[in-house]
Amino acid sequence: MSRAELPSRRTLLTAAVAATVAGSAVPAYAGTPAAGATGATDGGRAAARTVDNRAWTSYTDWRGGTADGTRAVAGVRPGLVIARAAGTKDYTDPHTGRTAAWEYATWTSPVHRLAVPATEAIASWNAHTPVGTWLEVELKGTYSDGTDTPWYVMGRWAAGDQDIRRTSVDGQGDGRSSVWTDTFAVDDAASGLRLVSYRLRLTLHRRPGTRLTPTVWRAGAMGSDVPDRFTVPASTPRLARELIVPRYSQEIHKGQYPEYDNGGEAWCSPTSSQMIIEYWGGRLTEEQLSWVDPSYADPQICHAARYTYDYQYAGCGNWPFNAAYAATFEGLQGVVTRLRSLADLETLIAAGIPAITSQSFLKEELTGAGYGTSGHLMTVIGFTADGDVIANDPASDDNEAVRRVYQRREWENIWLRTKRYNASGKVVSGTGGVCYLYFPARPTPSQRKALAAVGVR
Repeated sequence: MSRAELPSRRTLLTAAVAATVAGSAVPAYAGTPAAGATGATDGGRAAARTVDNRAWTSYTDWRGGTADGTRAVAGVRPGLVIARAAGTKDYTDPHTGRTAAWEYATWTSPVHRLAVPATEAIASWNAHTPVGTWLEVELKGTYSDGTDTPWYVMGRWAAGDQDIRRTSVDGQGDGRSSVWTDTFAVDDAASGLRLVSYRLRLTLHRRPGTRLTPTVWRAGAMGSDVPDRFTVPASTPRLARELIVPRYSQEIHKGQYPEYDNGGEAWCSPTSSQMIIEYWGGRLTEEQLSWVDPSYADPQICHAARYTYDYQYAGCGNWPFNAAYAATFEGLQGVVTRLRSLADLETLIAAGIPAITSQSFLKEELTGAGYGTSGHLMTVIGFTADGDVIANDPASDDNEAVRRVYQRREWENIWLRTKRYNASGKVVSGTGGVCYLYFPARPTPSQRKALAAVGVR
């Protein structure tokens, strides 16, 4: 993300959707179910639940729903594949103009009734798409008045870029809700209209006449409904721990591959993603990096930018595309969610799970940052003994400068608020606790407990 306090595509997106996350920022001990899964407590008073996560990941999950040409596969990592073609259709890629025929098969999830009737929903998926295959993810919901949304495209995705250009789809809406790049949103949250349930539809594509198939390991969505606020309650520090996470600067990539969101200046999301991928042991081969100019340092950051790039959004900051990129590395899975408080982050850090968070702020609102931004991703790697946030901030001059310590109270507010004033004094939206979580496909018991505590399985 640029250091300048200027409007961004992400700002325009979030300004158009009224609801974000969080509920109370009441503290909870690391690992307790109170930290996000069922609501924190304050003197015995339960906080309102504001986020609902549902994911289909197991063999039993994939055998549920409605299949037309797909089948579930068992194993260490159960998934969904094409068993037979349900049909053939043409797809004209809007970014290349090429039209090609593709065989396809579909899987439609059972209806998931949201525990939190939502004003927003963000889908996530993890899949393997070998050359000659790709995936479309759609969402159809039911409103609180009993009527239905259309089928909304939440993403057309492939791990590579040789078959189709991965893309979000603009211009989707029914006069009551819209899709803004990667986010479904009720147009007028103040009306009381909510999304109360949804289904996902996965359409798996392959070249005609082949036995190729994508494999989908994880698909789900996060629904949320959070009241607007400019400030959040202060939480009490509970943890002092720092994880050793690789440090990468986006700034050293300025001017490199400007076709991907104007070069490194805007690569906070893929840079943060690559840090955590490598923390978990993910590595790119020399062959995978052979397309990068050999004079460039940290070529894996260039690679991450290319392979998270959304050709419609014209940026590398599509949240589900980053999570899907992380899951292309063996043994990893990724989700997009919202967290309630720094207590949730402490829960994750205690279990060895770093997190990527999205925030926006004026220069004077975050001491030591040295810049203001309308939207920026950082990697939270720990907490000091005083409870301050230790973050790998990719908006740093070089890799050595990436590790930062930010004041807890300031950082908590810029991340969790849903409204803020920009440099012109105009009220704009905050990201409200948006977070990417990347973690092992087979979490340890302590990791599984921590993820469950923040509402993720």
